[in-house]
Amino acid sequence: MLVVKKFGGTSVANKERIYNVCRRCAESYKNGDDVVVVLSAMGKLTDELIAKAKDINPNPSKREMDMLLTTGEQTSVALACMAFEALGIPAISLNAFQVAMHTTSAYSNARLKRIDTERIMHELDQRKIVVVTGFQGVNKYGDYTTLGRGGSDTTAVALAAALKADACEIYTDVDGVYTADPRIVKKARKMKEITYDEMLDLATLGAGVLHNRSVELAKKYGVALVVRSSLTNEEGTVVKEDVKVERMLVSGVAADKNCAKISVVGLSDKPGTAFRLFDALSQANINVDMILQSVSHDNTQDIAFTVVGDYADDAIKVIEDNKTRLKYEKVELEKGVAKVSVVGAGMMSNPGVAAKVFECMYNSNINIKMISTSEIRVTVLIDDKEVEKAMNAAHDIFGLED
Repeated sequence: MLVVKKFGGTSVANKERIYNVCRRCAESYKNGDDVVVVLSAMGKLTDELIAKAKDINPNPSKREMDMLLTTGEQTSVALACMAFEALGIPAISLNAFQVAMHTTSAYSNARLKRIDTERIMHELDQRKIVVVTGFQGVNKYGDYTTLGRGGSDTTAVALAAALKADACEIYTDVDGVYTADPRIVKKARKMKEITYDEMLDLATLGAGVLHNRSVELAKKYGVALVVRSSLTNEEGTVVKEDVKVERMLVSGVAADKNCAKISVVGLSDKPGTAFRLFDALSQANINVDMILQSVSHDNTQDIAFTVVGDYADDAIKVIEDNKTRLKYEKVELEKGVAKVSVVGAGMMSNPGVAAKVFECMYNSNINIKMISTSEIRVTVLIDDKEVEKAMNAAHDIFGLED
């Protein structure tokens, strides 16, 4: 059996945890499995590297940031292989160049295009554990790229798909996927299984257990994921196409504080206006989420939307640089906002979910700034200081603790 095992930064934060990871992987190896291990950078090392960069240059180029940040994962895989050697287990570390993980050229937020598997398969044939750097790739210019925060999950799933692995296990500091962040919602419970679509929405909307692009890949290639703790032997949560248990109305509640609201006021009310605005943002690789267009007045309209908080200033610059083309009166930026979402495949056959979300916000005296919905999701934009209250209110009204 070929198994891909991914371990996050907290799982390899120090010597003891690195050895814990290696012993767990050695168990599978000794049982006859072929084992590929994907590692994140140790503990808070990525944050420390970012801080060092900002100290040198408050506005470093994304290319040089990628060059710097990829050293974190290379440190992890090399140290892990040293630990395997000490345990008497043959292992080899490989970085993005050595594997040949081809990505797009978008520094800091690249997407995997393909993975060459020959080197990995050769090492597996030599009965070695292969330890691969997560979070990184190589673009057509031969430069390092990174896949965005949480990108090691995507690396693991992409490897599992490319290698046609029998299993892909994601190990974290929690023991599975919960109905909400248990640090915020004390009544949150662990789910035995969840669908790709539900997990994708939860991951996209702020649940930090899995990277959203890893779930996209898993769904596309039919990779069954298991999320479990690296610190215990408890069963985790299986993420797959269909679940056996009867679906609840709502599966989980997620929150994302890393967002900002941008309002473009006084746009001309003519065909193509929205296209020109969002095309300019797209050309700058800035993703837009919630969108609200006002009713036309005096031949003008206002468009408000949300972006990832880290890209808010970039988005404002793009809009201001295109003022002549867009012809607007003013642009406003509001930070200190957050998205709270309720997600569940059961919504498709049950009307009134949105009304219950609005009811619990009203009962908690929380003002809603924007609303976005899909077949399995309702998202509200609120003040970020209200997140904990909103998540608990939504969790309670849908009875997710039962």
